[in-house]
Amino acid sequence: MTTTSPQIGNDNYAELSDERILLRKVEATDIPALAAISFYDGIQASDIAMAFAMQTKIDQDILNGNSFHWCIIDRLSGQVVGTCGYYRGLESGEGELGCVLLSPFRGKGYMSHAMRLAITFGQKSLRLGRIWAVTTKGNLQAIKLVERLNFIKIADHDDEIEYELTNLLK
Repeated sequence: MTTTSPQIGNDNYAELSDERILLRKVEATDIPALAAISFYDGIQASDIAMAFAMQTKIDQDILNGNSFHWCIIDRLSGQVVGTCGYYRGLESGEGELGCVLLSPFRGKGYMSHAMRLAITFGQKSLRLGRIWAVTTKGNLQAIKLVERLNFIKIADHDDEIEYELTNLLK
């Protein structure tokens, strides 16, 4: 997989891409497509208005340096397929990496591409000393994904499993 170096868009937001996908800032026009998979603090949006409100909070987190959130775009079709980003820990030189795909695009490799781009950005541009991911025990696709990306299980809670990337560049 070839990855391009981060390109800074017109608002100083890093855009990442490879041959299959583009990671870019979430725009207002993306919200209707993303409403079904919009989350903030573990709460899912119940409608488009709530998704807009959540994105406003995410945008503020980004401005405060606490988050990095991308829209995942299929480069061939230009379709919005999901989101990914770092949602906690940046102020400590760490990052919790999360991702969500719209259901028609699941199981097609989009998230592998997105996570690899985000991991490389976290290592090289953000200089994160630790990258981790948390998922529910029932989310077998997410578990397979993080394990395929060399994350190892470090904690097993009631309904959640925490994974950590162990091969970070130092």
